[in-house]
Amino acid sequence: MGESRVLSRAEALELGPGWRHACHALLCAPCPGRLFGRVPLRHAVLMQMRFDGRLGFPGGFVDPQDGSLEAGLNRELREELGPGAAPLSLAEGDYLGARCEETPQRLVAHFYAKRLSLEQLRALEAGATKAKDHGLEVLGLVRVPLYTLRDGAGGLPTFLSNSFVGCAREQLLQALGALGLVPEAELHRAEAASRKGL
Repeated sequence: MGESRVLSRAEALELGPGWRHACHALLCAPCPGRLFGRVPLRHAVLMQMRFDGRLGFPGGFVDPQDGSLEAGLNRELREELGPGAAPLSLAEGDYLGARCEETPQRLVAHFYAKRLSLEQLRALEAGATKAKDHGLEVLGLVRVPLYTLRDGAGGLPTFLSNSFVGCAREQLLQALGALGLVPEAELHRAEAASRKGL
């Protein structure tokens, strides 16, 4: 996405005809592990490698027959994540916000977040290769490194230097802060380091 503006859910739903709505979700779980026995992992956060080589979140366009944003999102999650997504049911309470842009198309990107148990998240990862869209729209799942290594570049700063689809990078940063998954000062340092080209 190019220049986008932030909207509330109500504002996004009041946009008239001619606007397409897409819904995506950050799925996360507490992760008590330590990298190399010393670097705390904190949480497991899932993103996916897309068909175009960019990172994004599971989800997609809401179809008119879906009936609601959440119904469209849950359908997309089942298509992209496979059988492990069947018990998931994202609801309006999981809504974090929306961004819209008018060019090149009139698009509203709705964003949700849901905390899972580590067992639920691992089941999603294990079943993802059985998803309808695996190997087509979705090339695989990745976990976001929520730490910064001693060199100040490895981990989250380097991850943020990747190519993201649309506003996925901004959504990731928003969610990491809003959900308290990364301390705010560390999040700002990682974001700044990624913009400096490491």
